[in-house]
Amino acid sequence: MSRLIVRTRLDTFEAEIDGSDISNAIWLSLPFTATTNMLGSEIYFEMPLDVSMAGDLVTVLEAGDIAYWPKARALCIFFGPTPLSGEDGRPVSPYPVIRIGKVLGELSRLEDAGDRSRIVLERAFRSPDHG
Repeated sequence: MSRLIVRTRLDTFEAEIDGSDISNAIWLSLPFTATTNMLGSEIYFEMPLDVSMAGDLVTVLEAGDIAYWPKARALCIFFGPTPLSGEDGRPVSPYPVIRIGKVLGELSRLEDAGDRSRIVLERAFRSPDHG
């Protein structure tokens, strides 16, 4: 797993992404700056990748999941209920996505990221004593 720093206009979050081709392409493209879109408790933004889109397509996720939306070439961060969520409150994507990682820590502050706001993804490096 690789670690990322996600910087919104008001806060900073740490995240982990898996070792898939999609995640590796994201890691190699960092730092990356984009403009957010929000749909319920989901942030998404265009992040075109030139890579094979292998992976299981899902629509039901967990709060904190990071996924790639191949059709729109966008990265999605799910942090709570979306307009299609059921009574359990799990995020439901209106389009199939590939789960690739997870935001670590408190998710509620992601609500403050804002629609049409700047978001920055950076590499997070672990210190030698933390693996």
